Amino acid sequence: MYTIITMMNGTWILEQTRNERFPYRLQIIKGGQLWLVLRTQDKWPAAGKNIFCLRENESPGPDEELVELERVDIIAFNERGRRTSVILDRKRYKRCDFLFLQKPYKGRPGESYEQIFWLTQRSIEQHRPSFKLVSRKTDGQMVVRIHGNEKYPWRFPGADTQRGVVLAGDYAVMDGDLMLAVVERKTSDNLLADFGAMPVLHQRLTELAAQDNHALVIEAPYADFLNPKKMRYYTPGFCAKAIAELYVLHPSLRIVFCANRKVANEWTRHFFTAVWNLRQAGIPLAFEKTID
Repeated sequence: MYTIITMMNGTWILEQTRNERFPYRLQIIKGGQLWLVLRTQDKWPAAGKNIFCLRENESPGPDEELVELERVDIIAFNERGRRTSVILDRKRYKRCDFLFLQKPYKGRPGESYEQIFWLTQRSIEQHRPSFKLVSRKTDGQMVVRIHGNEKYPWRFPGADTQRGVVLAGDYAVMDGDLMLAVVERKTSDNLLADFGAMPVLHQRLTELAAQDNHALVIEAPYADFLNPKKMRYYTPGFCAKAIAELYVLHPSLRIVFCANRKVANEWTRHFFTAVWNLRQAGIPLAFEKTID
């Protein structure tokens, strides 16, 4: 029997203070640790408005009166450079972002101060701010390692490609000995052959899914596995059940069906480029492994 458990990632605690300018105090606990404490101007951003916040650097004094207004479980966090999304476990008022900015002081070169804005889905939709990709192009040549077993490897124009060992996959983007992302490549024939030894396939996919920046990229559309003219070894019904089992038993596994080899190569190239640019921009990645 397999059990899938949804874990709460943190706690959201809102308190009321007696400060007229910042009458609310927001604590965000992440992974059991106090992640952020803010003094805010309202309990939740109104439609079309953002809330300016101040980071609390010192704990409240013994004489400060705080009244807890709400305590809510946090379902998920997503940190993207200067912006962090927080999803709360409730039906309404559950999605919001915090935008962290550094502004230079006028007439004081090299010095800056922090601005924090609390935004909701509705305010973002109404303001429609100019948008830049977090993973926009950076300097430096991307390094892609290709497993030595790849006979006819994909191409990565503009990248420095090298042959070697790839942990849990066929292609990896590298920063020295540090593996930033990994992709396992499958043709339709490869995947059909793996169906003949499902326990082994589950073992390999478990290892692949342990790398957060991972993907199983298949050089065939899902519809091919439902087409009896293209399935030589198994019925479409069996293939559909086997693929569904992969999704259910490996819920964190990123599975990508592509139209053909060219599209699979292009998807992987852009995936690796996004990971590489985030790394070069100094934005922490979710997971990194060193290859010995």
